[in-house]
Amino acid sequence: MLAAAAPALPHTDSNGRLLLAVLLSIGAIVLLITKLKLHPFLALTLGSGLLAAVAAAPFDKLLTSFSTGFGSTVAGVGLLIGLGAMLGKLLADSGGANTIADTVLARTGKRGLPWAMALIAAVLGLPLFFEVGVVLLIPIVLLVARRGSVPLMRIGIPALAGLSVLHGLVPPHPGPLVAVDALKADLGVTLALGLLIAVPTLIVAGPLFARIAERWVGPLEVPAAPGSGSDTAPGPHEPAADGDATPHGTTPAGTGSGTATATRTALPTAVRPGHAPRFGAVLGTILLPVVLMLGKALVDVVVDDPKAGVQRFFDFIGSPLIALLAAVLLAMVTLGRAAGFTKGQVSDSVAKSLGPIAGIVFIVGAGGGFKQTLIDVGVGQAVSEWATDWHVSALLLGWLIAVLIRLATGSATVATITAAGIVAPLAAGMSSSHSALLVLAIGAGSLFFSHVNDAGFWLVKEYFGMSVGQTVKSWSAMETVISVVAIALILPLSLIV
Repeated sequence: MLAAAAPALPHTDSNGRLLLAVLLSIGAIVLLITKLKLHPFLALTLGSGLLAAVAAAPFDKLLTSFSTGFGSTVAGVGLLIGLGAMLGKLLADSGGANTIADTVLARTGKRGLPWAMALIAAVLGLPLFFEVGVVLLIPIVLLVARRGSVPLMRIGIPALAGLSVLHGLVPPHPGPLVAVDALKADLGVTLALGLLIAVPTLIVAGPLFARIAERWVGPLEVPAAPGSGSDTAPGPHEPAADGDATPHGTTPAGTGSGTATATRTALPTAVRPGHAPRFGAVLGTILLPVVLMLGKALVDVVVDDPKAGVQRFFDFIGSPLIALLAAVLLAMVTLGRAAGFTKGQVSDSVAKSLGPIAGIVFIVGAGGGFKQTLIDVGVGQAVSEWATDWHVSALLLGWLIAVLIRLATGSATVATITAAGIVAPLAAGMSSSHSALLVLAIGAGSLFFSHVNDAGFWLVKEYFGMSVGQTVKSWSAMETVISVVAIALILPLSLIV
């Protein structure tokens, strides 16, 4: 069903050989990314070739299978990633992120700061890639910790948890979008269930775990904000130094968010005083696509008549492409023009958002090609048969596969794409809610235990001035808590919905 766009490749009938093909291809991808530092796009492409070769598939037909998967994935996901990047860039450039942070922090007491930081990160995490969110939030975290005499871990962990939870579980971020596309899940239902899982997960992994991490890590000296040698933190528009993310000038292939390291772009200087967008306008712009997509999902359940005018209208405005497009167009006015930008500056900001995501789109596309190759050589069907014979939950299987690939590669994107491709046949015939939960299970697994092969690990280590051991006790442990708590919520929820 999922491979209908391309004829299945002729391949071996031996399930044992198919398993060997999967293990060798994934092993090759891991080695190419981690040891040879090959770009994930090239690693996934070469891994697809090795998969087909071991599975005895003809190479001339492999090209058709791979290009079909690449094209369909980019068509379904690439446009949404581009629109999301535009929205995030306008939010960053206009000072909208500052507006959200300043408003929430101004109304929060010292004891509520961890919860406030989690809330800020969650709101900003909806439209922003992880690395951009870190660049925006870290100066705020450091400034609040220094001036409020609050332990750095107590507010840093909630901020990081807010960004990470949203990135792994909630569309329209690249990881969940790829899984939604691969599993043919309903985006609105996935968004609704993702938010339902994300809230308690964030509470546990953020403010609650922060106190444990604080004890594990011990007292930390609050470092100066990036680019600042004084107590005055720069605005969150100032870029972090390019070398901050990785040690010895190297750049790991994977990132904590599933996005390419290229997303760590230089952000322009802060807008002029008095020209920051209003809080209500910023919040409304960020939440518009969420409301539209949730509205579509609700109308589909309540009306349940594809021919009804109301449902057709909401199906249109609530489609991911239209919802994000509407948010970007609105942001050009409520964020760009409200910040005092000219039409040319707004256009320039939007244009500059597309360059950094080229790598992400190619990685996602290659992952789609690899996914289609997995399906067409029969791997997915073999996994489906094994899961049935062994009585393994599809949700647990998807989570475990994503965990293993995440640990091996350090890339949430590679983990999500590969796991979704392997378990895709299990989604056939699932209800919309269960296929959405499978997306979330894979997303949860892709966040498990970030360590030294993940650029996000070094990004956090350098910004917070921690040792490797302290980073493992805080950041790596937090990512593991997110992953475990999320799957612990997803599994019982699958018995209800």
